[in-house]
Amino acid sequence: MFCSKCGIQLPDDAVFCVKCGTKQSQASQPSPQNTQNVQTTTETKEVKCPSCGAPIVPKFGEMVVTCEYCGSSVSLENKGWQNVAKHSMLPLKISDRDQITETLHHMMDKGLLHRHLQENSKLEEIDLTMVPYWIIPVSARTNLVATDIAAEVGGIAATAAMAGLMGGAMSGGSRRGGGGFGGGMMDGMLFGTMMGGGGMMGGANATKAYTVDESYDCPVVAVKSLTAFQPHGYEFSLDVKVDFDPKKVPKGVKILNGDINDDAAKSLAKNIVDQIQSQMIHSKYHMIRQMQTDLEVSSGELLHVPIWFAQYDHKGKKIILIIDANSGNAINSIGL
Repeated sequence: MFCSKCGIQLPDDAVFCVKCGTKQSQASQPSPQNTQNVQTTTETKEVKCPSCGAPIVPKFGEMVVTCEYCGSSVSLENKGWQNVAKHSMLPLKISDRDQITETLHHMMDKGLLHRHLQENSKLEEIDLTMVPYWIIPVSARTNLVATDIAAEVGGIAATAAMAGLMGGAMSGGSRRGGGGFGGGMMDGMLFGTMMGGGGMMGGANATKAYTVDESYDCPVVAVKSLTAFQPHGYEFSLDVKVDFDPKKVPKGVKILNGDINDDAAKSLAKNIVDQIQSQMIHSKYHMIRQMQTDLEVSSGELLHVPIWFAQYDHKGKKIILIIDANSGNAINSIGL
């Protein structure tokens, strides 16, 4: 299909034009035979930067576009092109190639992978890029019925200790009276009774209803081709973010636009946080009998993050490391 306004070719199921933002109507689509006339007789409407008015020309498929003049961004949402209210960036702190290479070697030898891989690995590619992420605030409340591991272990330990003390006292009395057999039998009966009863009591005390509230600033990578490097449980240092300014990005460092808009990012963030919350709950509790998590997702902000991508070859296998060039921390690693 072709845009009814500017004539650019679009996917058949497109709702909005990626170039001019016009909502498409199937009834008004021009045929391919008339495309040339549409393009030559209809004035093409450019997307204008909401801040400086400079023309923004999205490439095919882009849904989040940053103005190269002032750094403002627009996003293609349900109502067409919309201004991104909050657009910030993390300052670049690790910009030197030698510095990041040394950091990568340390991670490969001791930290990230816990193996001495660097000695037998060859650095094939290393690249610094400003990658857009949607930072989506998500509140999670989980109601569950489960057994608290710490409470149960503490209850069993206390019960066992009490049984030992009382059993010892009774054994001592039996020895003084010469009733060794009777004392041992009584010890066993007492210990079994207390462990059985105490265990049930401990279980009753430990198994109960819990409510767990957590808040997340979930980062969602805004580029579909980079979703394999999506952070899971990693949060950026938002306290050091600054307003996005393309002049603060060193020359030669590419600034990526996105093809995942705010609405899609909210849906992705909801799934990511649901998994993280579930993993956290299961690590803290066991014998979960009931669990329900309610998620509240808010509108996010666009954050450009300086990211180092490094690819190593290790005996024919590829290892990709993704490093936050603001904090120096590893976001994740992928073995291909």
